[in-house]
Amino acid sequence: MLELGQAPAAGDLIKDVSEANFMAEVVDASQEVPVIVDFWAPWCGPCKTLGPALEAAVTAARGAVKMAKINVDENQMIAGQMRVQSIPTVYAFWKGQ
Repeated sequence: MLELGQAPAAGDLIKDVSEANFMAEVVDASQEVPVIVDFWAPWCGPCKTLGPALEAAVTAARGAVKMAKINVDENQMIAGQMRVQSIPTVYAFWKGQ
């Protein structure tokens, strides 16, 4: 439990997400707090700029929002279901939507 004024750990706010834990870490978690989903790949130049900027913003928000990072090379099924056609792509989930 967080004490007043204590920031949550970055590991609680920013997670690498896969097909195995997408429902829990994104859809279910978004019932409590908005979840930003960053679709990226290691070879994507713009992703290397956007990802750290998003992580910094999420950390600065101190728990008001969470972030899920999805490597599209390793999680092609999720990327397809979300109709990701180019990266970086960022979605936000709130209340499961």
